[in-house]
Amino acid sequence: MDNEQITIKVRDFEKRCRESGLKLTPQRSAVYKALINTDMHPTAEDIYREVRKEMPAISLDTVNRTLLTLAEIGAAFIVEGTGQPRRFDGGLEDHQHFLCIKCGKVIDFHHPPFDNIQLPNEIEGKFKVLRKTVYLEGLCEPCQNQSLHNQTV
Repeated sequence: MDNEQITIKVRDFEKRCRESGLKLTPQRSAVYKALINTDMHPTAEDIYREVRKEMPAISLDTVNRTLLTLAEIGAAFIVEGTGQPRRFDGGLEDHQHFLCIKCGKVIDFHHPPFDNIQLPNEIEGKFKVLRKTVYLEGLCEPCQNQSLHNQTV
């Protein structure tokens, strides 16, 4: 991500904080910046380790609560269904997720038809859908190749 994209994301984050009545604290900003500077879908502990490099006194609890707050105000998403520690995503653009069940890596992909999934009749009009997500599980290419290599040895 280039500096212009980061600047746009930070401005959007600041606007979301103001609209939600949240103070723009140094800790909140540091957690958000650490999240948007990776595409690895980090856990709270991953972000904690990164933010501690600049803010050694920050606690894991503060990082975790901040990430949950970011999700509440729409500045981040929680990647659901991994069966692992909660993972976070700072990418707000339309995209879907693929989880490698062997190595645990979460990979972004974008398939435009998934952006407009039609709701089933039994849900339409009965619920207010806030977000539609697509989440796929399988083996990533390196893990597939490793499995094939192990089978031939």
